[in-house]
Formats: sequence, C-alpha cells, structure tokens
Amino acid sequence: MPFTVIDSPIDGLLVIKPQMFRDDRGFFMETYKESDFKSLGISDRFVQDNHSKSKKGTIRGLHFQKQPHAQGKLVRVTRGAAWDVAVDIRKGSPTFGKWYALELSGENNLMLWIPAGFAHGFLALEDDTELLYKCTAEYHAPSDGGIRWNDPIIGVKWPELGIPYIISQKDMQLPYLKDIEGDIL
Repeated sequence: MPFTVIDSPIDGLLVIKPQMFRDDRGFFMETYKESDFKSLGISDRFVQDNHSKSKKGTIRGLHFQKQPHAQGKLVRVTRGAAWDVAVDIRKGSPTFGKWYALELSGENNLMLWIPAGFAHGFLALEDDTELLYKCTAEYHAPSDGGIRWNDPIIGVKWPELGIPYIISQKDMQLPYLKDIEGDIL
C-alpha cells in the first residue's frame, strides 16, 4: 500500500502520508487510490475537486455544508504550506467542538481526510499556497455553513505570522458555534 496513516486525537480524522518515489527526474506519487482508501476505512465517493491559491496570512474557513449535502474532504497542499484545521461538529460526538490542526505542505506531502460532520479551514503560511481537495458532495449554496475562525469556545490556536491575517468579509461575519449548534448537521 502506498499510504501510511498517522492517528489523530479525533475519531474519523486521518492524516495520510503517500509514498513518494524520487529520482533525478523529480518524483511520482499516488494521491488517491480507491482500493487502498477503502482498506483505510474511506469508502466515500469523491464527486468534486477544488483548488485554491492564497497569499501568506490568508485564513479561509471554518466552512461546512449541512445535511444532506455535508462534504467529506481529502485535503493536500501542492505548493507552499498551510495550517489546516478541522473542527468536530457531529451532534453527539464525544469530541464535539474540538479541533485538530497540522501543517500540510508541498514538502511534507501529508494529506488530511476530513469526514462529513467537520468544519474545515486553513491559514496560508507562505505566499502562493495552493490547496487541492477532493469532496464527497458537490457544493450546494443553500447548505453552506460556517463558524467564525476565532470562536473563543473552540479556541483554535492559529500560528502568529507577524502580519495581519487576511479574512474575507463573509468569513468575518460567520456565527459562533454556540449560535448554530441546533442547526448544524
């Protein structure tokens, strides 16, 4: 199997390291293989791929989609580096409201599997950081949801970069978790 799994403290979140083959031409790696992912417990079907490019200091998120359009995401960084964050918003989960984050980069090639039932966001740690992520449901505008990036109850520890964060007006106005708990998933 060309993938190694690293446990996370939140059930369902998986850190995945693909095997990379390097030589004097460059490298090759598989980033997704249905049979191998099924053996890891990920049998979801991917129906949409997204690609974003961000300036250093950009925070995007924390985003999710409500049922029945909730998305699982397989996230990786192909260029630059990002502090990638997942927040458990599954009703009844023992880790509801808890977050997990790690650095994904074009150098470490780590991927994060975020199943449906999590909010997702990231901070670009370098200019021109590019994220690619596979989604298990198509974007559905009426199901679009989010939680404020700096929700004090969740308490994500975003790295300090010595520059102001760049956050969209939409993301600055997202509600806090306590204000949407009954309307999440």
